[in-house]
Amino acid sequence: MRGVQRGLTMDYPGRVIARGEADAAIVRALQQRLAELGYATTSPPGVFDRALASVVKLYQTRHVDALGRALTVDGEVGPLSWASLFGGTLDAAAVARGAGGGPLPGGTTLRERALRIAIGEIGVREVPVGSNRGPRVEEYLASTGLGGGHYWCMAFVYWCFRQAASEAGVANPFPRTAGCLDAWNRTKPIRIAKAAAVANPALVVPGAVFILDYGDGNGHTGFVRSAAGGALTTVEGNTNTDGSNNGIGVFQLDSRNVMKPNLKGFIIVP
Repeated sequence: MRGVQRGLTMDYPGRVIARGEADAAIVRALQQRLAELGYATTSPPGVFDRALASVVKLYQTRHVDALGRALTVDGEVGPLSWASLFGGTLDAAAVARGAGGGPLPGGTTLRERALRIAIGEIGVREVPVGSNRGPRVEEYLASTGLGGGHYWCMAFVYWCFRQAASEAGVANPFPRTAGCLDAWNRTKPIRIAKAAAVANPALVVPGAVFILDYGDGNGHTGFVRSAAGGALTTVEGNTNTDGSNNGIGVFQLDSRNVMKPNLKGFIIVP
């Protein structure tokens, strides 16, 4: 068993636990923990069957993740549900960084500098709203060689890195592009795929750039401000309070996590 039980806590096993799970020891530990919390199951010990999935769903309807958001009710135990069940052993370092934003990052890595700059842009809005234009928006776009009227979430990310590199007096390693998937394709050495983030949410650090893939070349991006057990606080351009990929400004959101189906992964600039 990859997880090591410690009283009422247990390390996350690095994968989503669901129906048909082959590691009976992990399933028994999950059954024991659910029972301790008042969610007894009739499933045979060590067997993750339909009945156990139903118990997990019941638990998920009544509990929240590390950011206080409702868990996804899917009957599967990924990093968010695991952290809710077993406590702080999933990603202690990430939880220690705090959720919901917290203080401005004080690090000196380029990604931390870029994040600090992005946080300072929260509140920027398009002029007029809904136009993909406005003095600051057009500054983001111009940094990638585009004029107003284009989608600008990745242009915002690039602009923040350009500002950070100038501040630090170093070359900007982030590719000059306004395309989310283009940036992903051009940063292979410094990116981690969704599967790696699900297996080990501690890999997702402040200043990481998330990439969403909606298909047909459409995507969305932004910065991770904080990560707690796979639950993310982000700073994003060209979005709104609902997390749109073509919104009206720069917002801080608490709606992302490593289990989102359209998540491609993270770019982590040193």
